[in-house]
Amino acid sequence: MLSIQQLNEQTQREAAFVSDILAETGRVIVGQDVMINRLLIALLTNGHVLIEGVPGLAKTLAVRTLAATINAQFQRIQFTPDLLPADLIGTQIYNPATGQFSARPGPIFANIVLADEINRAPAKVQSALLEAMEERQVTLGDHTRPLDDPFMVLATQNPIEQEGTYPLPEAQLDRFMLKVVVSYPSRAEEREIIERMAGEPPAAPRAVIGPREIQRARQAVNRLHVDDKIKDYVLDIVFATREPAKNLRPLIAVGASPRATIALLKAARALAFLRRRGYVIPDDVKQIAPDVLRHRVIVSFEAEAENITSDQIIGQVLSRIDVP
Repeated sequence: MLSIQQLNEQTQREAAFVSDILAETGRVIVGQDVMINRLLIALLTNGHVLIEGVPGLAKTLAVRTLAATINAQFQRIQFTPDLLPADLIGTQIYNPATGQFSARPGPIFANIVLADEINRAPAKVQSALLEAMEERQVTLGDHTRPLDDPFMVLATQNPIEQEGTYPLPEAQLDRFMLKVVVSYPSRAEEREIIERMAGEPPAAPRAVIGPREIQRARQAVNRLHVDDKIKDYVLDIVFATREPAKNLRPLIAVGASPRATIALLKAARALAFLRRRGYVIPDDVKQIAPDVLRHRVIVSFEAEAENITSDQIIGQVLSRIDVP
């Protein structure tokens, strides 16, 4: 078994590619460091990400730029109200000459799939992603085909208050490892955006990592040391959403699922890896917890009536739990 010092040294070597990815994305994207960080966490943990924000915040551009730094197949699907499930997963084509059906795979058969404005399509289209996201396979007719590894769904959505949007089913929300809320850039960042727009457009980002390196990095993430106290801290957080304190009980309709427990531990490991550390500390868990839980903790009607969000509830949960 490796010592903590050896794990630190190994992690620093394995995480060297992260600086290259950040340098390439930084030439195109101004700011949005948290969003890029969360996308990398999902890449390292074989998870999916839901990105929410008003139009114009570079959500789609960030995903496209990150995909360009990875030597893998990328597909973008624009979700619209008239989209059909077959437009995602593919369909079967009948051949009159042979009297047989042949499968025509859809854009879901890629390594990185950008589901752009996912909540502008109705639920039957959104649910077509369920099998692919959870089981990494797609069923076309009588045949089930596995998806290539890595496989990630990076979905963008507009706030549900906007016109022409459909809320995502809870079963699908739970399959997203992280939900990232993107805010407006700062004044200094927006000034830099203006300056960049006035000059020559940046060169396209180059691929700095491939599927083999991603697999090696994931193995390194799984080797990171997690103390039993950290595991108990993760359990304390999740169970506090299911068995909340007396003042929070009327505000929570549904607590986080066991999938949230797994995701929180994995994401904390990946965050420690990005910080070039061979072990997880409580701050890793606390920093990533809102992104793991905000779409899994369903607020009650009473909370909605009082304009209390899941983020506010999660903040109260985290403040009440003793940090190891």
